[in-house]
This record gives sequence, structure tokens and C-alpha cells, in this order.
Amino acid sequence: MNAVETNGLGKRYGNSWALRECTLAIPAGHVAALVGPNGAGKTTLLNLVVGLAAPSAGIVTVLDGQTAGSAAALDGIAFVAQDAPLYKNLTASEMLHLTRNLNRHFDEGYAKARLRDLGIPLDRKAGRLSGGQQSQLALSLALARRPRLLVLDEPMAMLDPLARHDFMATVMAAIADDGLSVVLSSHVLTELERVADYLVLISHGSVQVAGVVDDLLARHRVLTGPAIEADTYAERLNLVHAQRGEAQAHMLVRIDARTGPVAPGWETHPVSLEELTLAYLREPDAAWLPGPGRAPRLEPTEVAN
Repeated sequence: MNAVETNGLGKRYGNSWALRECTLAIPAGHVAALVGPNGAGKTTLLNLVVGLAAPSAGIVTVLDGQTAGSAAALDGIAFVAQDAPLYKNLTASEMLHLTRNLNRHFDEGYAKARLRDLGIPLDRKAGRLSGGQQSQLALSLALARRPRLLVLDEPMAMLDPLARHDFMATVMAAIADDGLSVVLSSHVLTELERVADYLVLISHGSVQVAGVVDDLLARHRVLTGPAIEADTYAERLNLVHAQRGEAQAHMLVRIDARTGPVAPGWETHPVSLEELTLAYLREPDAAWLPGPGRAPRLEPTEVAN
């Protein structure tokens, strides 16, 4: 079963495409990290997934084929936006009451127990809670809907390191207890590396790479060797990103039939999720730093599905 599936999905605002030709399938049961630079189309994609926007092209379905935005889909999805939308003048208890009345399914007892365990007073106005407490309140409201898919759009952007850790600990506990799927958009790569097991990378409004993290890492390597040989060596590699100093070059490559054995004088190293993500985010033409000799022309890499 796929938690999210799109085919040729696109969203246009006026004459500008925020997202186009987006085709992917995120299997259920994963914590999928959605990564990309500002303006890449991440929030647009999430808004389409949760039914806050309608596609200009293509289709998007959730939870094994349900149309995004339909009543059946909405019953199974919970969404927490970056600004943790809360009514600041309402108490936590009043927010629970309001959310219960706005949803067909809401486990108020579960939400109250979570807030009590977190030490968040039910009689305190949301606007007087700390940033971390507000995020936890928004997350508690979302989880109390007992969703099958939890969508998080930059939920940790304004949190300090301790609050980010506590927030993600709550998410991971909910995954362990309820088996829900998660799509998480974030710029905090260190947090994603700790929790995500599926990666979707968007740049310039389209998907650049998508797949299970362990599979993607296994299909990429970092090669380190003499800078003077890098130009020639790179011509027979599927090069994602390269960086060169006066003496040594570092090349992140995708392993394929062209890779072959490591050339003499070169070493191979495993790649981290952060290295892989940053490599695909960089502009190909700017990836090779100035150095001796002529820089190779970097062709676009194949999308990993």
C-alpha cells in the first residue's frame, strides 16, 4: 500500500509552476523526509496531499488510492503546519474542545493524557505557551485524530534543539504505538538522518531523487583521490557532485555499470544521508570548484525511484 502516490502532478499559480510533472510513490509504514531548497515546491506538494489545494495537472491519491481532499482521505490524515496554527486566546482545553467538534473522529482522552504527560497546563492560553509547548499541543491535536498518515511541514523550524528532540521523540513513539506513516518536510538534515527511512528530494519544482534511504546510500559512494586525475576519471563515472582542491578531489558518484573497480590511488567511502542530500541539491554546473585543468561537464543524474 502507498501512503502517497502522484502521477504527473502539477500546481500552477498564474503563469508560474510551483510543482510540475511530479510522479512518485511513498510506501506506507515509512518516515519519508521531504527535502529541498526554499521555493522548491515542498509545501505545495504537501498542500496537495492533504487537500488544501487542487492540482492544475495530474493526480494525487493517499492511503492506497483515496482521492486527496475527499472525506475518506481527510479522516485518515492529520497535518501540522510550520507555524503550529492555534488560536492564541484559547486555552489548551478549549483547543481540544474545538478540535473535537470540528472532526468526526477525535480521541480527547488521549490528547489530555499526552498534554498531562508533557506538563502542558490545560488552563493556559495557547499564546502563553512556549514555542515547544505550542508545537506539542498542535501535534497532540493531530495525533488525537488517530490518523493513518501524519503530514508535517517544517514543524521544527522555530524550535530549539531540545524542543526539536522532544517533538521527534513524540512522533517516533506514535509511529511505534500506532504504525502510522509520516511525511516530514524539514531543513534540519541531522534530525532527518536520525528518523527518516525514505527520502524524497525536490528541486526546481520536480522530484530529483526518491527511494528507501538504505537503498539510496548503498547505490552511492564518495571517491577521494588526486585532483590532477579527477577530470579524466570523472568522464567514466555517474557523477552527482564533485569538489576539488589543489591536491585532492572528492567525488560523490552513483554506482552503476560504468563505475567499475576503484582506480589506483583513489579511496572509496560510504556516503551519509546529509552528504547525499546536499549533493543532489547543488546546481550541477556549479558543483566543481575551480582547480587545475578543465572541469568536466556534469550531466544531470538519473532519478532514483
